[in-house]
Amino acid sequence: MTTALLIAALFMGFFGSPHCLGMCGGLVAAFSLSMKDVSPAKRRALIATYHIGRLLSYASLGLIAGLLGTAVLAPLMVGNNIPRILLGLVLVFVGMTMLGLPFLTKLERFGMRFWQALAPLRKKVFPLTTFPRALTAGLLWGFLPCGLVYGALLIAVVGHDPLTGAVLMFVFGLGTVPMLVATHKTVGWMRNQIGRLRLRQLNGAIMVISGLAVVVVPLAMTTMHGGHDMSSMSDSQMADMPMHQGMDATMDHSNHNMPAAADAKQDMDPNMDHSMHDMTDGSMTKDHINNEK
Repeated sequence: MTTALLIAALFMGFFGSPHCLGMCGGLVAAFSLSMKDVSPAKRRALIATYHIGRLLSYASLGLIAGLLGTAVLAPLMVGNNIPRILLGLVLVFVGMTMLGLPFLTKLERFGMRFWQALAPLRKKVFPLTTFPRALTAGLLWGFLPCGLVYGALLIAVVGHDPLTGAVLMFVFGLGTVPMLVATHKTVGWMRNQIGRLRLRQLNGAIMVISGLAVVVVPLAMTTMHGGHDMSSMSDSQMADMPMHQGMDATMDHSNHNMPAAADAKQDMDPNMDHSMHDMTDGSMTKDHINNEK
C-alpha cells in the first residue's frame, strides 16, 4: 500500500503542478529577480538549495500530519477496517479536488492569512544571494497556501505513520519540481501537454477509483466470508487477529477436541481391560498346570 501511495503522491504533485504554477510562479519569479547579480553557476546552486528547503518543509509538515494521525486516529483503528475506509475516502476526496471541485477553498483562505503573517520574515531572506537565505526561503515556501498540498497532507494524516507521512510529502514535492525549474518554453510545452491530454483530470479519476476500491473491496470480502467459523480461517487470518482473540480461539478449539479425545479413551479402556483380564487368566492357568506337574 505504501508504494502505491508514493506513486499517487508523485503523480499528484506532477500533474497538479500546472494548477499551482500561478501562485508559485510569482514566487519563483521573485526569487529569480533577487539573484540577477549572481553568477550562473551559483544561481543554479541557489535554485537547488531553495527547492531542497521546500521539500524539507513539505516533509516536516508530513511528519507533523503523521504524528497527528497517529495520536488522534490510532485509538479508533484497532481490530477494524477504519484505516482502509479513511484512506479510501481521503483518496476519493483528493481525486475529486483534482477533478476541479473546490473543496479546499476555505482552507486555502485560512492558509493565506498565515502566509501573510510570515511576510516580515520573508522579506529578511531577500535578496537570495547566500545559501542560508535560499534554504530559509525554501522552508518558508512550504507554507504557501495550496489546496493540492493540503490534499497531500490529508493522505499523510491517514497514512497512520509519521515517517510515511514525511516521505509521502517529500515525494509529492519532487513531483512539482520539474514544472518549477523548467525554462519558460519548456513550462509552456508541459502545461499544454498536461492540459491537452487532461492528465490532471485523469489522475484525479484514477485516485477516485482507487479510493472506492480501497473502501469497497475489503468490505465485500468481509461480507462474503463473514459467516465462516474459526476453524475455516487460514493461518494468515489467524495471525492478523489480536493476540487475546487468537488465544481464545485456540483454547475454544482445544476444548472442543477434548471431549472427543475423552470418548476415544473410554472406547479404548474396555478393550484394554478385557485384554489385561485375558492375560491374567492365561498366566494363572499356566501356573496351575505347572503346580500340578
